[in-house]
Amino acid sequence: MDALDRKILTELQLDGRLTVTELAARVKLSVSPCHRRLRDLEREGAIRGYRAVVDPAAVGLNFEALVFATLRWEDADTVSAFEEAVASVPHVLQAQRLFGDPDYLLRVATTDLAAFQQLYDQQLARLPGVQRLNSTLVMKHVVDDRPLPE
Repeated sequence: MDALDRKILTELQLDGRLTVTELAARVKLSVSPCHRRLRDLEREGAIRGYRAVVDPAAVGLNFEALVFATLRWEDADTVSAFEEAVASVPHVLQAQRLFGDPDYLLRVATTDLAAFQQLYDQQLARLPGVQRLNSTLVMKHVVDDRPLPE
């Protein structure tokens, strides 16, 4: 991957709806080579997909929490069961396995505090292998969906 590929990726992260012609103009490349590079980046997996970034508040998800999960055991079966179960909870927007304690960080969005409490009690606390959950509320997004650095 060279500097031109990185520039293409940066431009697409800023505006994923660019046409190939617009993208080519922004990276100062003719359309055909730009299209070829774009296809290569997609085929190689550097570009995983295209999607709309939706404002959670616009769809009624006004409450966000970060939930830290610590597992009882960290054997392969427990980790696998936990990760599979977490992936099936629609209100978990992100789940990341961490080094150290806690074991996981979950980003969760719900309509309000009552909905979060219900999700916490009925689904998150019952995830396989959970020993302990700690959560904190998101007050404000300071940096959100920033493009990857070049």
